[in-house]
Amino acid sequence: MTDSPIRTRREGGILEVTLDRPKANAIDLQTSRVMGETFAAFRDDPDLRVAIVTGAGEKFFCPGWDLKAAADGDAVDGDYGVGGFGGLQELRGLNKPVIAAVNGICCGGGLELALSADIILAADHASFALPEIRSGTVADAASVKLPKRIPYHIAMEMLFTGRWIDAEEAHRWGMVNTLHPGAALMEAAWDMARLLESGPPLVYAAIKEIVRDAEDSTFQDAMNRITGRQLPSVDILYGSEDNLEGAKAFTEKRDPVWKGR
Repeated sequence: MTDSPIRTRREGGILEVTLDRPKANAIDLQTSRVMGETFAAFRDDPDLRVAIVTGAGEKFFCPGWDLKAAADGDAVDGDYGVGGFGGLQELRGLNKPVIAAVNGICCGGGLELALSADIILAADHASFALPEIRSGTVADAASVKLPKRIPYHIAMEMLFTGRWIDAEEAHRWGMVNTLHPGAALMEAAWDMARLLESGPPLVYAAIKEIVRDAEDSTFQDAMNRITGRQLPSVDILYGSEDNLEGAKAFTEKRDPVWKGR
């Protein structure tokens, strides 16, 4: 569809999702639903292993909620679709790596979208903010996610004041994994995606489920569920061909061949 708010590119086990809504890649309800369907399909496709999410152009990754659409009747508490705003924030059971390639302005719900990824790469001209405070509203998902990514006092300053930070500061505080010249950003994202694609998908699934489960647990309770094989992805991993293949490849001094089963 030529009027789709996103573009996708698929290569092997990698899916690239590009938000493409001129002029600023803002997200309205329809776009959020399309993104949710796309990421849910990625989650459920056994042949896909890694996703990249980025924005079209060089100026905007995503500024978040489309205020023009809101003025035209889109309800802020409307139906965002599966996965919540932007399709990633609340997508259950997503046990595959997601990379955000932030190519420009990343603020409000756009920053919440980036924070929903596991790894964030950024162009060196990118900038970040949570300006919701200035319009008397709350960056709800960012209030949960950001203090887990960067020091508490920096996260609270951003939430309380709406202060913008540049890419270098975002990298310094640990929000961003690596910085790249704008022209090299997508190449770096694909290099990372190919590296992850070559890895063991069942281990990635176990890691993501363990991390989610541990968020609301004491250390010992989380460890007990892991060792007791109470987490589905961990149980699958320990009984899998891939688990045996890893040991065989090590003893035979060769690269493992992961089958995802």
